[in-house]
Amino acid sequence: MKNGKQRTRMVRINDEIQREIAEIIRTEIKDPRMAPMVSVVKVETTQDLKFCKVYISVLGTEEETNNTMEALKSGEGFIRKLVAERVNLRLTPKLIFKHDDSLEYSIRMSKLIDEISAKEEHKDEEQQL
Repeated sequence: MKNGKQRTRMVRINDEIQREIAEIIRTEIKDPRMAPMVSVVKVETTQDLKFCKVYISVLGTEEETNNTMEALKSGEGFIRKLVAERVNLRLTPKLIFKHDDSLEYSIRMSKLIDEISAKEEHKDEEQQL
């Protein structure tokens, strides 16, 4: 039973940290390198609360993405301090920001599927003529 409770606790901690980091990015970070559309996709905290991987999605160019990731990495101490103030934990984990390109990948795949569908429809129309 302890394993289930521990898992539920970690889900709660991850959710709260994710919510707070998203709010901090939206309202507290004033770095000009930050892209306007930044999302915290997922947060994974280790059981011992020493490390927390923060998966970030950036809607923008590759340069905007790189600049945003640099800004987050350089502001890690500031973000961590604010998380410590807002989330009641014994330890505040070290934040490790990772770029999550799953959203861009999904959009790219969707466009490819649309293109293939359009080509197939065009072929079908030609064959009917």
